[in-house]
Amino acid sequence: MKLGAVGDDFTGSSDLGLTLAEGGLRTVQYVGVPAGGAAPDVEAGIVALKSRSLPVEEAVAQSLAALRWLREQGCTQFLFKYCSTFDSTPEGNIGPVIEAFIEELGTEAPVIVCPAFPATGRTVYQGHLFVGDRLLSESGMENHPLTPMTDPDLRRFLGLQVRSPVGHLPHSEIAAGRVREGLLSEAREGRQIVVCDAISNSDLVALGNAARDFPLLTGGSGIALALPSAHGADRCNPAHWSGVQGPALALSGSCSMATRRQVAEHARARQPQRRIRIEDLVSSSVTVVETLDWALSCEGLPLVYSSADPAEVRAVQDRFGLAASASAIEDFFASLAVEAVRRGVTRLISAGGETSGAVVNALEADALRIGPMIDPGVPAVTVEGQPLALALKSGNFGADDFFLKAARVLEGG
Repeated sequence: MKLGAVGDDFTGSSDLGLTLAEGGLRTVQYVGVPAGGAAPDVEAGIVALKSRSLPVEEAVAQSLAALRWLREQGCTQFLFKYCSTFDSTPEGNIGPVIEAFIEELGTEAPVIVCPAFPATGRTVYQGHLFVGDRLLSESGMENHPLTPMTDPDLRRFLGLQVRSPVGHLPHSEIAAGRVREGLLSEAREGRQIVVCDAISNSDLVALGNAARDFPLLTGGSGIALALPSAHGADRCNPAHWSGVQGPALALSGSCSMATRRQVAEHARARQPQRRIRIEDLVSSSVTVVETLDWALSCEGLPLVYSSADPAEVRAVQDRFGLAASASAIEDFFASLAVEAVRRGVTRLISAGGETSGAVVNALEADALRIGPMIDPGVPAVTVEGQPLALALKSGNFGADDFFLKAARVLEGG
């Protein structure tokens, strides 16, 4: 294995897998740290964790375990993948994991921090993260129920999470072709962790090329655009991938603006959908069996969702508690996915990083084969050894018609 990556959630790890596979690297996404070694033909391995919202110490411990496993497989370069909206809190977990990786690898080389993903409107300029033409703090992410992003200045926000000073590589240096020189200069000045501007894919490629021999990079999937060629791969079509026929079910636990639009579009397309409320789960007035009976009796693509607007989400959290609310939804969707597969569902679509992580863990899927792109940042995947296809979508990604499009791609359409 040449390149090793650690992702802090499942949807983002799939996004990275798509970038690497399309770049020509034979890529496997592992669900958690594998018990055994990787297959000898794997060139890029991604260990997908569900660590984004864990307590800092636990997130660091899991991430280090993943890094150590990847080192044992022979990796010479490592990537820490997090969300293109930098989902975190003032305590972490992005900064503490970066510092733990630096210490574990014993590197003094610059470490890029760049969540930019221009294909989905995420850009970094003057150290600030934008979503489309809005600052991160005005994009809807300020209302995220677990990691509200209220400060778009990545330098300042990351500075709350790390012990060392945070550097900055402005776009003017990238445009002038001084990427490597700028990164090395920041490290020499004691700012090893460097927030990098990027407003286009060419900027991301320039950053990746400049960091070809750096042991550690961090960012969104875009920072990996140049890495396949750096590791000797020729860009080619993804390996042959076959869809899976059979019943499909869509699940959505995301409350992002993008996912709420997708839920609304699904209704406009006259597709069946059923909303799940926290209070119904707490009172046991809604059950997995009853919900699945309804879904399997539907014509079209049934969607089961808990997505709601921010004010309603906050009211529910105030009533039942944030952790209890999140756990109730995740446990319900995880149980629903397991029962659905047991009863013959072969295509599962999951919206939301936390929801997708809960679903994949419950299905005990150890490794995922990366397939074609559904929408930017979202590949179709199949579970190794099972007739089961998945679409694991970050809440913020996907076109308005994502659910129906995903169902078509998962069956090979």
